[in-house]
Amino acid sequence: MDENTNPKKSIIQRVITGLILGFTALFCIIFGGFPLLLLLMIIIAIGSKEYVQILKHKGFYPSLKVIIIFNIIIALLAYFNCKSLMPLVFTFGLIVSFMWVLFKGRQPYIANVATTLLGFVYCGWCPLQLLFLRDLGTHNTSSLQMIFKTNILSAGLGYVVFLFLLVIMTDVGCYYSGKYFGKHKLAPVISPSKTVEGAVGGAFSAVILGLVFGYFIGLPWYHSFIMGILVTFFAQIGDLSESLLKRDAGVKDSGDLLPGHGGFLDRTDSYILTIPILYYYCLYFVQSNDLMNNIIAFIKGIF
Repeated sequence: MDENTNPKKSIIQRVITGLILGFTALFCIIFGGFPLLLLLMIIIAIGSKEYVQILKHKGFYPSLKVIIIFNIIIALLAYFNCKSLMPLVFTFGLIVSFMWVLFKGRQPYIANVATTLLGFVYCGWCPLQLLFLRDLGTHNTSSLQMIFKTNILSAGLGYVVFLFLLVIMTDVGCYYSGKYFGKHKLAPVISPSKTVEGAVGGAFSAVILGLVFGYFIGLPWYHSFIMGILVTFFAQIGDLSESLLKRDAGVKDSGDLLPGHGGFLDRTDSYILTIPILYYYCLYFVQSNDLMNNIIAFIKGIF
């Protein structure tokens, strides 16, 4: 009896959890500002804890306190768009990571410093750039707008929805393409269930959706195509990267807080690398041509 009902219960839990997470994320994305900051800080705090627990299975002991403290600082700077202070934060983060190991650390020393630094880059800095992406195209003209982010409609909203839709489509396309056509293993050591056919099917599905959705938000087809390629590629790389962490540490899931889904890192791994990649592309190529003009000017200067 249990063997027949458990799979059904797991599917129901997975669907309910997915719907709750999906609608919560959608609300925060639409309104942006403080709701989005709060959602990201909750996810980052839990994800950082899961990250530390994973590495403890490997025998590494990154400092959760250092990671959380610097992720909070990075979150506040990202919210208020204080990009110029980020190098200062990372410099102090490096110093504090070494000091923590020097005075309170345990073996292996160097690995603890490195994994602490990786913690507030992987779990904090990368996903927090969603705040930058969401704010693209906004023009805050007052202190209150700067604090509360009252500009709900902006180009950034379209970019963030584009990102989330394509990551979801990548997952769906990979699953069904791999299920029905998968024969060749993509990364057999890291993630045995993933196939080349699944990866190609997921990428194709995402790019098609990107072209369609890009049309409705006013993106030129070539930007939609390139953004689709970037999102689906780095979504799959992000998934494999988290699988690498878990496989190396010998754990199956990053946590068990999400019924039917595992941990927060398991549900957000496809976004961690995709967010900064899409943000920088939109910033330098969609919103402005300054980078391309500088590259062309540099090449002309050489010749």
